[in-house]
Amino acid sequence: MRIFPLIILILISGSVSAQEYGFEQAWHRLLLVSDALQAEQQQVNRARAEQEASHSLDYPSVSIGGSYTHLEKPLELDLRDLNPLASLEPSSLPPALGAAMAAIPNSLYVTPFTEQDVFRASLQAMWPIYTGGKITAAHAIHAAEVTEKEQQKLLKQRQLFTALVDRYYAVSVTQTLMNTQQQLVSSLSHHAEHAQKLEAQGQIAKVERLNAQVALENARVSLGSSKRQYEMAQIALSRMLHQQSVLTNSPLFMLERLPSLPDLTQLTLHQHPALRLLDAKAEQAEGLVAVELGSYKPTVFLYGNYTLYEDDSLFSKMEPDWMVGVGVRMPLLSRDGRSGKVLAAKSALLQAQHTKAQTTQDLSLLVDQSYRRLLQAQEEVLALNASLSLAKENLKLRDLAFSQGLSTSIERVDAQLKLTAVSTQQLGARYRYVQAFARLMAVSGQVDEFIGRSKTSENSHAHK
Repeated sequence: MRIFPLIILILISGSVSAQEYGFEQAWHRLLLVSDALQAEQQQVNRARAEQEASHSLDYPSVSIGGSYTHLEKPLELDLRDLNPLASLEPSSLPPALGAAMAAIPNSLYVTPFTEQDVFRASLQAMWPIYTGGKITAAHAIHAAEVTEKEQQKLLKQRQLFTALVDRYYAVSVTQTLMNTQQQLVSSLSHHAEHAQKLEAQGQIAKVERLNAQVALENARVSLGSSKRQYEMAQIALSRMLHQQSVLTNSPLFMLERLPSLPDLTQLTLHQHPALRLLDAKAEQAEGLVAVELGSYKPTVFLYGNYTLYEDDSLFSKMEPDWMVGVGVRMPLLSRDGRSGKVLAAKSALLQAQHTKAQTTQDLSLLVDQSYRRLLQAQEEVLALNASLSLAKENLKLRDLAFSQGLSTSIERVDAQLKLTAVSTQQLGARYRYVQAFARLMAVSGQVDEFIGRSKTSENSHAHK
């Protein structure tokens, strides 16, 4: 039984519920459903939340404190411990005065200041007004972290774009390859039937008919392989877009005029997210340097205290209900290794600067390589146009010669296989052309330019 009707039936039945996407639609869909992109967005949200939280460093801190203290004994003052009573000798006093003092109870000499159990509650405030630039540096670091995460998201977005180009047009390529193999099988089937009739008429030898039959079977095996490739390409694209089945309608395309290499390089080095990310890294390192240098500077702060509750004692009555003041703290010796931390922060800054310089060179090389791949693919396509025309003409001649007994089956089959091989080579070159162009547009930040080109080719294909 022939497999063509079965394959066509499977493809038709499988595409009934499939969602058809142009490349622009597929790209917008990917931006919505990509878990990798959502993960990067959460990184951005986290950095923004931390930046918002850092604004509280500018505000005063207010807290409520309470305490309970149990003393060994209450604080008391005995007047007999104070001069002049402490220096008086009872024997030196007149008898009447000594007797009068002796008659006074001891409790009258003692003044209690606190109870043995002390309860306190107060409202405390502290507001740093100068920290040696630490707060300003902290704001700069958090702002740079937000920029870093935003650029990481853009990098991921460009990676997803090139991955989508590979998967989306792989569906078109494998489908075309499958159609080519189907045409090959159909052509070789017709040739095998013709060879069988010629053998029955004694016009060709049995080996000629067997050669046609072997070529047909090999073509059927290749058709099954191409069908599997098409199915795998469809599955890969469907999983990427979170769909059960996806069909594509944006064909491969070629540019009428190539973009300018100097312009592409300038655009890339001016706005590539990797360079902006490293700029943000450098800003964070500069902030760390400022923070560590701030450790050598004084901290000036306002402080205050308001008593909310205290026990009823003489000491509590003497203490004021509130107080405010200005404080200064200047570190002289510390164990946190300030000098080493400053050197480490400066090293991080130099690392970011050198990494940016290397990344600039790598990006420039990437643009050059991608541009040359684009040129190479274009040259292959144009060169294969002539080969394709020759292969088509050769097949016509071999087909006519075989029908007239002037050519062997092997020559006719070779002509058919040559045509299929040239068509496949050109298809691969066109696919590499689109891939190289997509990478150029991604690295130079012109994703919309690629989408516009794909949409133009889609409209042109629809009008044919």
